Amino acid sequence: KSSLSALMIYGKLMRQNLVSDLFDKAVSFATKAHGDQKRKYTDEPYITHPLAVAELVKQTENHTKEMLAAAVLHDVLEDTPTHPTEIFNEFGPIVFKYVLELTEKPREGNRASRKAFERERLSSVGAPAQTIKLADLIHNSASITEYDPSFAKVYMKEKKSLLEVLGKGDKSLYKKAEDIIGKFYS
Repeated sequence: KSSLSALMIYGKLMRQNLVSDLFDKAVSFATKAHGDQKRKYTDEPYITHPLAVAELVKQTENHTKEMLAAAVLHDVLEDTPTHPTEIFNEFGPIVFKYVLELTEKPREGNRASRKAFERERLSSVGAPAQTIKLADLIHNSASITEYDPSFAKVYMKEKKSLLEVLGKGDKSLYKKAEDIIGKFYS
């Protein structure tokens, strides 16, 4: 079932004429990099998450092929042993910039201080990276609120705060994220 959901998302993107050589290359790279990693709670292959994020980005009016590739690659540097130069060499400076902007920087300290630092850092990234981050927030929020209501209380509070600095991102995704957070608190 889990491999099927990844194939279904990829198939949907293909039917929408989304698949470019760059996107195809990013999917192949991310699938290999994430290997046997599974999504928490659902045990699906991890690649289903980056594909879902790309699908959300695809729905935005101003998406680019570089944004879609970066959406697929957005967790590669955080969650795999991939070196940043591999992203630059394989995908060029634009995708590399977006992926770096989306990669959480390792920090010392408790969760609250790390998230505050990350919030500040994300406030200064460009609109394309903020759009991808909004899509990531939307997809992650759905599974966390469904499968881990206890942790969702902490997570959604962090995302509510983060949303305040993602105003450069796509307005339709911003509204969708705002609605998800609002629904959680209603």
